Amino acid sequence: MLKAGVLGAGHLGKIHLKLLKQSEKYELVGFFDADKKAAKKIEEEFGYKSFPTMESLIDASDMVVVVTPTIHHFECARKVIEAGKHLFIEKPITQTVAEAEEIRDLAKTKKVRGQVGQVERFNPAFMAIRDKISNPMFIETHRLAEFNPRGTDVSVVLDLMIHDIDIILSVVKSPVKTVSASGVSVLSETPDIANARIEFENGCVANLTASRISLKKMRKARFFQRDAYISVDFLEKKCEAVRMKNAPEQPDEFAMILTNAEGVQKQIYFENPQIESNNAILDELESFAEAIKADRTPDVSLRQGTEALRVAMLVIENFKQI
Repeated sequence: MLKAGVLGAGHLGKIHLKLLKQSEKYELVGFFDADKKAAKKIEEEFGYKSFPTMESLIDASDMVVVVTPTIHHFECARKVIEAGKHLFIEKPITQTVAEAEEIRDLAKTKKVRGQVGQVERFNPAFMAIRDKISNPMFIETHRLAEFNPRGTDVSVVLDLMIHDIDIILSVVKSPVKTVSASGVSVLSETPDIANARIEFENGCVANLTASRISLKKMRKARFFQRDAYISVDFLEKKCEAVRMKNAPEQPDEFAMILTNAEGVQKQIYFENPQIESNNAILDELESFAEAIKADRTPDVSLRQGTEALRVAMLVIENFKQI
């Protein structure tokens, strides 16, 4: 088993600690948190070993999970990699693209593996249907959340929208051509609501909306491609594919048939893939362990995390503030 340590024991850090303790692929060695009072409380309440310094935790680990505030990601990640240890780092990978590129390149030089915590890649609804998403040409996403001060150290783009940016980049196999965006600051110093339009060189267009001051939660994505419409509800863990094929000469009496302007008849088929219940954070951690063991590229590599950040920063840079 891989010896795992956690840097940062806030809300998400505690979740990682709990799951690493449960996992059969890791041996949890402990954690480090700069807040000594909070660290002592966690150690007493849960029994996790608290290390006195970041360096001592890294030395005791084979793999380190970085769950600190984003402002500290670069410093922590660099220390982990320079020590020759594998790195799992929560999104966004770093504060700037330059920092992310340095981390990515350093990991390659040190020959260690790195994975970014883009947890929606492991959402069971997306996993059940992602193989059916093929060459989408229009994508629409909505990610709405109630206000939570915990995420406001970064804009809504890096807090929420980056999840959908990563999902879109994972299914659109084409470079980004142009980005336009609008953002509104309501409660925070940075935008709380954002809309972005991303155009790709192959003609695909993605329209993304994210808000962290909504009255209800929503995490949905819709993918439109030739003869198919695919929807994913990340919150409710549901997905559906609606496909259209040329209608047979003698369709079933219950078949749903549409006739287009040219008189061509299409039959509509509904597909609801079976969704396997899972713990997405545990799955992403264990997939990383498997990547380390097999010496293969992780499912969400540092390169992919860097590209998601690059596009997110393009969105921010192109904001037309309202």
